[in-house]
Amino acid sequence: MQKVREFHRQSIQNREAFWAHEAQRIHWETPFAQVLDYSRPPFARWFVGGRTNLCYNAVDRWLDTQGDQPALIWVSTEVDQEIVYTRADLAREVNAAAATLRELGVVQGDRVLIYLPMIPQAAFFMLACARLGAIHSVVFGGFAAYNLAQRIDDARPRVIVSTDAGSRGGRPIAYKPLLDQAIAQSSHAPERVVLVNRGLAPMELTAGRDLEYASLRARHLDAQVPVVWLESNEPSYILYTSGTTGNPKGVQRDVGGYAVALCASMEYIYGGKPGDVYFSSSDVGWVVGHSYVVYGPLLNGQATVMYEGTPVRPDAAILWRIVEDHRVNALFSAPTAIRVLKKHDPALLSRHDLSSLDRIYLAGEPLDELTGQWLSEALGKPVIDNYWQTETGWPILSAQPGVEEVPTRFGSPSFPVYGYDARVIDEATGQDCGPGQKGVVAVEPPLPPGAMSTIWGDDDRFVRTYFQSFPGRLCYSTSDWGLMDKDGYWYILGRTDDVINVAGHRLGTREIEESVNTHPAVAESAVVGVADQLKGQEAMAFAVLRNPAALDETGARDRLEAEIKRVIEQRNGAVARPARILFVNTLPKTRSGKVLRRAIVALCEGRDPGDLTTIEDPGALDQIRAAL
Repeated sequence: MQKVREFHRQSIQNREAFWAHEAQRIHWETPFAQVLDYSRPPFARWFVGGRTNLCYNAVDRWLDTQGDQPALIWVSTEVDQEIVYTRADLAREVNAAAATLRELGVVQGDRVLIYLPMIPQAAFFMLACARLGAIHSVVFGGFAAYNLAQRIDDARPRVIVSTDAGSRGGRPIAYKPLLDQAIAQSSHAPERVVLVNRGLAPMELTAGRDLEYASLRARHLDAQVPVVWLESNEPSYILYTSGTTGNPKGVQRDVGGYAVALCASMEYIYGGKPGDVYFSSSDVGWVVGHSYVVYGPLLNGQATVMYEGTPVRPDAAILWRIVEDHRVNALFSAPTAIRVLKKHDPALLSRHDLSSLDRIYLAGEPLDELTGQWLSEALGKPVIDNYWQTETGWPILSAQPGVEEVPTRFGSPSFPVYGYDARVIDEATGQDCGPGQKGVVAVEPPLPPGAMSTIWGDDDRFVRTYFQSFPGRLCYSTSDWGLMDKDGYWYILGRTDDVINVAGHRLGTREIEESVNTHPAVAESAVVGVADQLKGQEAMAFAVLRNPAALDETGARDRLEAEIKRVIEQRNGAVARPARILFVNTLPKTRSGKVLRRAIVALCEGRDPGDLTTIEDPGALDQIRAAL
């Protein structure tokens, strides 16, 4: 563990020398004059004066050595299709997309909104924007019209790229009607809309505005579009994340710092090297899709797998089939996906040859100890939990096998990653917490390369939201509870806004969920705080069982509920015991796998659950209603 600690220490104490060395990983058309400008805290500017380009580093730079090697491997179990694009193929498609945008008047600094499912054109247009110096904003495919309109009005795109439809579980999801509604609701309609026609749903074109991509692509397929070299701190993209005010926050990312950070992370965190194959099962609408489906692997000379589908279709071995077919070296998925797989036949885990796979990485939500251990033992592979946020763009906490192989502990995302001066801070005093003391996970600024540079169009909100949480201290707050144990391993205990106050006792819902999940009958659970006239709040738990048939026997529900309550009392004390533990077949989640706790609370309190545009299965809320 000494090596990884020393590596981290150097990155904090000799910050500029450390990152100057890492910056050699990418091509700079013009060398940078200054590694870090932190003259206006908390705003950090990295590699000042240097000019580079994300698309050049991800595509052009590798053409001479990898032109005929796989770069983008698209697998869709929704439309039963696979396409392997070599580096040369990728360059051709990206140039065609860039020429299309150029024809439509897109220039450096313009915004292009991309509203697409997991299809190759999403990557082509992201990279095409980067090539032109335009700023892309990818909106998760299938977002409702109102949410899309909000993002249109904030980003004010010159062009929108979309499609007739996506597909989920074999069912078409029409995009074009949602897009038309969003544009009608917005105050800043785009000049043009480019549409990828997949033939999945009827699509009416608006005359004078809408264009089909197939004909544009055919016209530009042999185009060679010059790279626009950008100063390192120019914005590369905007990615919206939910805000507490209801207005989404546009996380703004730079160019040079992002390229350097991702390239380094591919080696140090994900153990990758040029020629490897990397598979992240995330969606391009989320930050993992940006960093580790599109940019990270390609920047490091690796092939990337882009997957359109679910982890259980055509069966629960599909992820492992992809690993075998394409000789994947590292797989990145979400704990939710693995908990889904736990409900299926364990024999599916041994059906395919996984000899190429070195490690599995899980992130997006806290990884419970039991799920991590189950997967590692079932596959005989290391499982690495890594913790980060849309705002940071790459992991804050993780094992770093590319630096040093260190034992991991299930339930812990290991240690602070190089570049992050991570702390656990007492929210009341603003002081650092000691080992074993619970506080808010925070980062002492400046934030490292690759992290957000500001909120699009709102510097004040950037400071107010992230740097004013602690009395007398300018420090980036993750808004997550955590602690560090005496051995230096870190643990994430849930969101600070997921804390409930039961008769004066502050309880983290995540900690109660961990206890519920230790019961052998439980596959996963969600715990929420519900208003109570006597106690202020009380905890309510909803559990999904591994075998729902276990409830068929008379009295089984009551017995199981009592058993789980005893487990909670033993681990967390009687004060943490939920008022009820109710059983459902599925939890209401977003399409990215996060439990919609606010909607559950609303139902428990008899209120309207509100905006549910991101829900994966509306029937899940009906189950909550029925259980209540």
